[in-house]
Amino acid sequence: MALRHPQSARLLRPADFARLRESGRRLNAQQLSIQFLKRDVPGARLGMAVSRRVSKLAVVRNRIRRQIRESFRLHRARLPACDIVVSARPSAATQTNAQLRADLDALWSRLAAQDTAIER
Repeated sequence: MALRHPQSARLLRPADFARLRESGRRLNAQQLSIQFLKRDVPGARLGMAVSRRVSKLAVVRNRIRRQIRESFRLHRARLPACDIVVSARPSAATQTNAQLRADLDALWSRLAAQDTAIER
């Protein structure tokens, strides 16, 4: 099924996150930002950074993560082969799910447009 979010579509190792932080490119929206780096293997992989600085309440951080995960799952087929880390700003905690999804949709479309510009 194309709309699953399998383990192969997730960034899990700390080394992957560190590599993105060192040499990844960044795109920003109002509440969220992404860092991305091209990879040789087909398919995009997602990592998330929603820290306690965003909200002290786990339920709020988990809601943001669910929105990120679901949006990525729906857009994954149209994204270039790259590793992506989505970071939330503290202001994301006060946004509705629709507002978070709008930010994510804008980021995914900008990332897809950058497909030819992704280097490395």
